[in-house]
Parts: sequence; structure tokens; C-alpha cells
Amino acid sequence: MGYIPKFINPFTDFGFKKIFGEEANKDLLIDFLNELLATQNQHIKDLIYKKTEHYGSSDLDRNVVFDLYCENEKGEKFTVELQKAKQAFFKDRMIYYSSFSVQEQGLKGPWDYQLKAIYVIGILDFVIDEKEPNQVVVSHNKLMDIERNKVFYDKLTFITLQMPNFNKQLDELETNFDKWLYVIKNLHKLQEIPDRLKTKIFEKLFKTAQYSAMSKRERDLYEESLKYYNDLKNSLDTAFEEGKAKAYKQIKSILEQKDKLLEQERQNLINTAKKLKQKGFSLEEISEITGLPIEFIVKI
Repeated sequence: MGYIPKFINPFTDFGFKKIFGEEANKDLLIDFLNELLATQNQHIKDLIYKKTEHYGSSDLDRNVVFDLYCENEKGEKFTVELQKAKQAFFKDRMIYYSSFSVQEQGLKGPWDYQLKAIYVIGILDFVIDEKEPNQVVVSHNKLMDIERNKVFYDKLTFITLQMPNFNKQLDELETNFDKWLYVIKNLHKLQEIPDRLKTKIFEKLFKTAQYSAMSKRERDLYEESLKYYNDLKNSLDTAFEEGKAKAYKQIKSILEQKDKLLEQERQNLINTAKKLKQKGFSLEEISEITGLPIEFIVKI
């Protein structure tokens, strides 16, 4: 492994979940989301991390693994996705992800179809439309009534952060949200916490992200995640030098390898669940051990 920066890269799977996905660091995610959603009249007091794996009801159904999936004290749902490589149908993917938050709210028996608000947030390491003249960093999107130019449904919000469009330097940071964007984009390039960022929340973030403070197991996982990230970025760079066709073929290969690993992990969990059922473990115990939903365990 080559040079490792002092702080981990938030755009790696491990780095993102280390900073935002651990119970001990829940305050970091809450602060970030509150800054992001300040214009949406939203203020989160507490979050519960929910299972990120959504398994189909049969082996033929498609399975989805979110980066982060949370619920606030009002029961509102937050899916947060980190997207490293440009994807032709990323907007479709956001819509598809939102459907899981809708379906899980369905109640058996009499129900008036009232839903809690759903937020799908994509933190992107690419620009969605490079031809767009305005370099938009943050975009909030809802279902619209086109003729009247007004919001049709205010409980479904899609937010994208196009990080390459954020170019402010330290001395240009005006708001706390500016600071968050700066840290997400530049954390792995820094050697110490800048004076401008020395607040309680960011001091904790820098402490959490310090490579040398992690265990050997965590460092190994991070380096593996960093290699995957660098391979993906190198493939993207090749797109500009050797043409898109070859580069996207490389990207597809990398993503397919990751999908195979996820599917293998899923199959291992299913096999474990089957063995535990044979040994007489309860459905609740099996769900607790494997992380599989009880509804799924019943059918295997």
C-alpha cells in the first residue's frame, strides 16, 4: 500500500460509514443533515440507524443495499447514498430507492395511506450534467405541479450534492454548511484541522477520521476500500484519455466484482439462517444474528 494521508477519505465506503454510519458518531450525521435541510424547515433531534439491506421476498427479487438508512424522532426516513462513479440513470436510482421507504410504511388492515416524509440524498463525486452552465452544488427536488409551478407533494424530497462544483477555499467559507462541504471534499488532503474548522463538531470529525487512531483491522478495511475507490477513479480518468467505451467497461467490471462480493455475503447469511433454523433458533434470534428480516427468514 502506498502513501496513506493523515485523515481517511470520506468518498471511500469505509470512510463514509466510519464518519457518518456509526452510533458513536450519530451527532456528526445529525449536524450535517440539519445544515443540508435547513431550507426545508427540517430540524432533526435524533436518528435511529436502520438496516441498510433490503432483501426481496424471493431469490428472484432484486436486493438493495443502501449506504445509510435512518429514521428521525418523527418517523421520517433518510436514505443517504455516496456515489463515486457517474451513472447514466442515477435519478432513476434515487426514485427506486425511495420506493422502499414508501413500501415499508404500509400497514396491514385498515389504513388511510398517510406517509411520513422521505428524503433521498445523493452525495456525488461527479457532475450530473457537464453541459449545465450553472455549476450547482446542492439541488432540492420535489414532485411538481407543472402548470401551476408549485409543489404537488412535499413529503418526497430528492437532494443531490455535486461535490466537484464546490470550489470554495478555507478563507471563503461563510456558513457551517460551507464547512461541511469543504471537509467532505478535502478531508483526505489535510494534515491537520484548520483553525477555521476548530469547533466541537468538526474536532470530533477529525479525531474520528484520523488514520493512525484506527485499529489494524480498521486500517486493513480502509485500505481495501481506498484501493477500490482509486481503481474506480483511475478508470474514470482513462475515460478522458482513451475514450469512454474502454473506461466504462473497466468501471462495469469493478462494480460487478463488488456486486459478486455482496451477493456472496448475502448467500452466506442465508446459509447461516438455514442452519440456525435447523438447530431450533427462534426467528427473532436468527434475525438478530444475521440481520435478515423475519419475513425473509420465514420463506427460506
